[in-house]
Amino acid sequence: MKQLLKMIAAPTTAIFALAFVAMATPAAASPGEYCRQDVTSGMRSCSFATMEQCQAMSSGRGGSCYRDPFLADTSSAYAWQPKHAHSK
Repeated sequence: MKQLLKMIAAPTTAIFALAFVAMATPAAASPGEYCRQDVTSGMRSCSFATMEQCQAMSSGRGGSCYRDPFLADTSSAYAWQPKHAHSK
């Protein structure tokens, strides 16, 4: 019985370790700048780098393309603020 438990424990531990590593690694995908919203289902996909890519995907299917409203605007004056030394 102990030998059977040893045979089962090793592969089970390996599977759990592999699952933990798979969950712990961050996704490499970065958000796109443009989004497409489907006409029929209303689903939104923000994975397009250019407006042309988005429009090509919508061609013949319907839908609207627009800039991602939740994407941070780095050209804004409020996007970066220098750190000031605290005066006491």
